[in-house]
Formats: sequence, C-alpha cells, structure tokens
Amino acid sequence: MGQTARVSVIVWTAVGSLAAWLWLLLGQGFFWRTDVRLPPGEEPAPDDWPSVCVVVPARDEAAVLPESLPSLLAQDYPGRAEVFLVDDGSSDGTGELARDLARRVGGLPLTVDSPGEPPAGWTGKLWAVRHGVGLARARAPEYLLLTDADIAHAPDSLRHLVAAARGGGFDLVSQMARLRAESLWERLVVPAFVYFFAQLYPFRRIGRRGARTAAAAGGCVLLRTEAAERARIPDTIRHAVIDDVALARAVKDGGGHIWLGLAERVDSVRPYPRLHDLWRMVSRSAYAQLRHNPLLLLGTVAGLTLVYLAPPVTLVAGLAAGATAAALAGAGAWLVMTVTYAPMLRYYRQPLWLAPLLPFTAFVYLLMTVDSAVQHYRGRGAAWKGRTYARADAVPDEG
Repeated sequence: MGQTARVSVIVWTAVGSLAAWLWLLLGQGFFWRTDVRLPPGEEPAPDDWPSVCVVVPARDEAAVLPESLPSLLAQDYPGRAEVFLVDDGSSDGTGELARDLARRVGGLPLTVDSPGEPPAGWTGKLWAVRHGVGLARARAPEYLLLTDADIAHAPDSLRHLVAAARGGGFDLVSQMARLRAESLWERLVVPAFVYFFAQLYPFRRIGRRGARTAAAAGGCVLLRTEAAERARIPDTIRHAVIDDVALARAVKDGGGHIWLGLAERVDSVRPYPRLHDLWRMVSRSAYAQLRHNPLLLLGTVAGLTLVYLAPPVTLVAGLAAGATAAALAGAGAWLVMTVTYAPMLRYYRQPLWLAPLLPFTAFVYLLMTVDSAVQHYRGRGAAWKGRTYARADAVPDEG
C-alpha cells in the first residue's frame, strides 16, 4: 500500500470515528448524562401504603450479608413489608447467618428457605426468585422488591421506590446500584461498565412510553405483582443469564410501564479488588449479550475498535504521517469520548484524569468479550459460583 493510500485510510478511519462520536453525543438518548435519578413521588396517606415482599436470592453470600441484609431489615416503611431470603444451595452457611442477623438486628420479618437445586432449563438465581415469589404470593403483596444479596439499601429506599412507582404509574422501577470503585481496577473498569450499559440502553428511552428500549438493573427492581403475573415472571425468563434485561423486556412486552435510573443510596458492597474478579463478572455474560452470534461478535469487535480505539491511534498515526486532518479528527473523537465519560466518573466520585484512559478500558472489555465467546465454544458458557450454563438464553431483542 502506498503512502497516499495509507494516509487516506487513517483519515477516513478518524473521520468515521468522529462521526460515530457526534452521533453518540446527540443521537443516543443523551446516554452520557447521569441525571436520570429516582423520580419523586408523593407519599401515600399513612393508611394507604401498599404491602411489599422483598425477595433476596442468595448463594454463598456470607461475606457480604452482614453489610446488606441488616439494611433491608431496617427499612423505614410505613406499610406492611417482609423479607424472604432464598438460600440457593449455599455451602458457606448463608442461610443460618441470615437467621442469626435477623435475631440480632430485628426489624422487618425474615423468612429463610431453600428451593433445592434448579431443574434443567433454569438458572440458579431465577429458580431461587421463583421460590421466593411463590412464598411471597401467600401474603398477596401489591409489590415485589427483587434485590441481590450484595446490595445495601438506605433506610428510606423502599418508601421512595414505592412512592416513585405509584406517583409515576410504573409497573417496574429499577435503580442501578452504585458499584464499589475503590481498588485501581475497580476505578478503571466499574464506571465504564455502567457507561457502556447506558450506551446500550439509554435510561431516558427506557422510561418513555411506546419506546422499545427495555432494561433493568437486577440489584434493585421494584415490580408490581400484577405485572409480574401478567408477564409470567420469572418462568418466561427462566434460562436468561442476563435476567434483569430479560425481565424488563417481558414486563414491557406485557404492556407494563418501566423505569431505570442511577441510584443515590443503593450500593453494592461486593468487592472486585483484582482484574480477575472483574473479568469473571463481565465475561460470564458478555457473549450472551450478543445472543451467542459470531457475526454480532465480529460487529462488536469492529465497533469497539472504530469507536474507542481508533481515536488515539489515528491521532498518533496522523501526527506521525503528517496527516493533519486525521490527527484533528482523531483528537476530536477522543475529546468527545472524554467529555461524555466525565459525568459518570463524577457520579462515581473518581478523578477526571481517568476519562482519557477510556480507550484502554474499552480494549480490556473487548478482550473480555472475546474471552466470553471462547469459553462458550469450549462448552463452559456462563459460569458463576460453581454453576455453568453452557447454553444460556439470549437477551431478547430490543427491536
């Protein structure tokens, strides 16, 4: 390839990347903004608070349960509420620890039960959720709060969720819990994880009636019981690895009105101190996100390369080749990327100098995604806490 042709490729790649970023900036639901927070809702009258059952699937969660479960039991909720913790075959004493915590801290009533091993076609978490929902159904609650065992809630979390659901007429209200970002790798990877998720599923579109975009964050989902029954949750999504997105899609397809935003006082207490821990978290479901489709994998790799890796590469290559247009376009794309990432870093209380490092983090995510596909074709599929789902259900198409 001649010098002119090489320069032309660099220029067009840089221009393509800049065009992609300008479209993402203005045409993808303003995904980069972090002001989609729990909508305020007028609190019901003292005698009109609906009943709520909290369902917590838990497998080997003894390490985090002392930080999370007491926050649920201590909910300042004026209506009737109780907690059902479903021990999904734990080997670390999760169930007994939960009972001991309830005896010591008091608060909302707690029921601990176990459904046994999931049958074929069910993921362990959703089998546990099904069991918990079955136990809760005997109490005829108006709402179900599905929350993970590593999620800590502020004392007023439940009342604000219910007020928002009632006030906005939502069948599902979900908050993206603030993940821990303390170690070096957490600081590099965690804010980007939420940023990429919002890019795929812009929060503003999710809450808009008539929009096809649907997603939820599994750590905190308040679900109207009637909507769950109408969508046959969780049976219809029983083998979904990315169960939160599948749940939201099922509710929306059933005519439900859903909402998703960033949390202010709902936090994950699970640490991911090493890259290995974060790698497992992402790679276990990344290829399922692509519906196990090799063409989608190739498209994703190409897209990540053009959008995230091309800006710094074309900037450097343009300067080296004396191609001013390529260098300017590459620099412009990198600048837009950096500016759109800054709000998420502020939300996570991280220094803004991390923003220009997003291309490096995106490259790590690219490797995680490829590794997820490799593990799938090796027959290992999505693995989590001793279970492997070789043929996990695909995420429903957004259309």
